[in-house]
Amino acid sequence: MTKPLDPRRHVYRADLAAEHLRGTVEAERYVSGERRQVASSALPLRRAPRFDATLDTEALHGETLTVYDEDEGWAWVQLDHDGYVGYMPTEGLIAPTHSPTHRVSALRTYIFPEPDSKVPPLAMLSLNARVAVTEDSGRYLPLANGGFIYASHVAPLGEVADDFVAVAETFLGTPYLWGGRTSVGLDCSGLVQLAASASGYEVPRDADMQEAEAGEEIAGGQGETLARGDLVFWDGHVGIMTSPDEFLHANAHHMAVEKEPLRDAADRIKAATGFEISAIRRFPKNP
Repeated sequence: MTKPLDPRRHVYRADLAAEHLRGTVEAERYVSGERRQVASSALPLRRAPRFDATLDTEALHGETLTVYDEDEGWAWVQLDHDGYVGYMPTEGLIAPTHSPTHRVSALRTYIFPEPDSKVPPLAMLSLNARVAVTEDSGRYLPLANGGFIYASHVAPLGEVADDFVAVAETFLGTPYLWGGRTSVGLDCSGLVQLAASASGYEVPRDADMQEAEAGEEIAGGQGETLARGDLVFWDGHVGIMTSPDEFLHANAHHMAVEKEPLRDAADRIKAATGFEISAIRRFPKNP
């Protein structure tokens, strides 16, 4: 029996599917979709077209996507950067205007209406949000869509951080938010995805996807086999080793990004859920 396509990463419903899936899935009609870009600081991607529906992930400023359906203020979309599918408010989406040139490399920063930190900001952006810079010089950089951003808080696309673990550690204390993907709230796999992406490693969104696809699986699982940067998985959970025995993860126990001994986390997770460590994966040295 053929395994059905994962609806988190494939655009299909009984009434509608992406044109490229014609012949693969059955639907009443097929559409090619329309290109859009996120103009808000971030937009939620929900499991259903309701504000009280489960938050699956978030799309950051400047990211692009394809809209396949729109109805009553909601768009059914697929994100470009990781292929995630869901429902997003149409307010905050625009037709793509300027291709991003830079990404936010600080944990968070502001867009100002003028090149002056004393004026009220227009928006706050989180790590990996994308912007189009029109002139790459000076202390504040002008943006194609208006406003200015502090130059040292952004980096040209393609310029990546040297240590994804150090990036992840900047999130220490950030509140836990299921489906969150910003510096004001994120979940375990969101932390991994953001930090990895900042260092040039593109990984899927959810923990089960990362367990199957991020880096390469390594044998073992005891302390002596672990190294800084290893990803440790349980069923539905993931975190990052910061040393052979210290572990960083966004978690609902602390309701925050916390660093603790791996053994403490593993014992607590087993006591609460019965789950043992299911996999350990490691990124190659070069993205």
